[in-house]
Amino acid sequence: MKTVRLKEGKERSLLRHHPWVFDSAVARGGGDAGETVRVEGHDGRFLAWASISPASRIRLRVWSFQETERIDADFMAHRVACAVAARGRMNIQSDGVRLVHGESDGLPGLIVDRYADTLVAQFLACGVERFKPAIVAALMAATGLDRVYERSDTNSRSLEGLPPSTGWLAGTGPTELVLSEHGWQLSLDIATGHKTGYYLDQRDNRARLAEAAQRLAPADILNAYCYSGGFTVAALAGLRSGGHRGHVVSIDSSAPALARAQLQMARNGLNPQDATWLDADVNASMRRFIEEGRQFDAIVLDPPKLAPTAAHAERAARAYKDINRLAFKLLREGGLLYTFSCSGGVSADLFHKIVASAGADAGVDGFILEKLTGAPDHPMTLAFPEGEYLKGLVVMRR
Repeated sequence: MKTVRLKEGKERSLLRHHPWVFDSAVARGGGDAGETVRVEGHDGRFLAWASISPASRIRLRVWSFQETERIDADFMAHRVACAVAARGRMNIQSDGVRLVHGESDGLPGLIVDRYADTLVAQFLACGVERFKPAIVAALMAATGLDRVYERSDTNSRSLEGLPPSTGWLAGTGPTELVLSEHGWQLSLDIATGHKTGYYLDQRDNRARLAEAAQRLAPADILNAYCYSGGFTVAALAGLRSGGHRGHVVSIDSSAPALARAQLQMARNGLNPQDATWLDADVNASMRRFIEEGRQFDAIVLDPPKLAPTAAHAERAARAYKDINRLAFKLLREGGLLYTFSCSGGVSADLFHKIVASAGADAGVDGFILEKLTGAPDHPMTLAFPEGEYLKGLVVMRR
């Protein structure tokens, strides 16, 4: 077994059971991409078993802090089984479920989502790439499913020195699927959709919007960065449940996503006249709405990732502030702003400050009714706060 020794004083994060070691903390030692190595402190004491990524700034990703643990196919099977079992104890109102959430489930770099009878996996680090066949077998054993599709085509994989990889790992069939969520039917394509095909992390936040919409009568709602219309379906379904009519304006710069969003309306029996779809730039559209004097009873801001790391936070903060400032100007008194950041480089505290600053610049104050996170099947652990990448606020304009 190869050994990696850390510099003096660089053991602290591992002693707190944080699963990452950066390249700057390594004194000596190495290994082949994805190889399991013994990690030692500067004094030679055992700290962890980890996979090594020679091309990545995150040089080591920890498998286990137990010296007696053996990292093999049985280890992977146990970790996968525990992750799947944990989701069975969560109250998830959908057949679209995040089954494995990387480091939070002790499988760093592995993402697995279930869409009904199909599993979609992302192998985003050298360690899980090396154990891919064992992990696929473990997933099928733990779920009883025989269709596994790979979507390892993100930028983070290139940082590991790994090429993109997509396609069926087990089974075959159509990549166009339909998931059930809170009673809604939502279509997706696991081969071309964002992430593994859909944004499962926003599942419960869509339900919160639907619940709020039941109390709005009538309502004009803006869904910015709408992608394939999940929040639009939720808003209109909520209005219908409350016995109200309303209208949702949805904006995105992807024509294929908007086309799918319009099909979602028909799939859920919603009136197409209750929705307007704009293939346009969000910022420019909101500025035009302000010039036209338009206002909305609820606004959803769910932009793409603007700060993948803390190094990008300052630039991203300016962008987040600008779109939130525009949204506050468009919000009626008593209106609700659902604003989100999925940027790992922007903490929940910083995001709160950005939104507060945007309100001040817009001359608006508001009540923070709720702080939002990702759905429970996208967990954060005590030792790995980076697992909380999605954060949001519900603000009522005063």
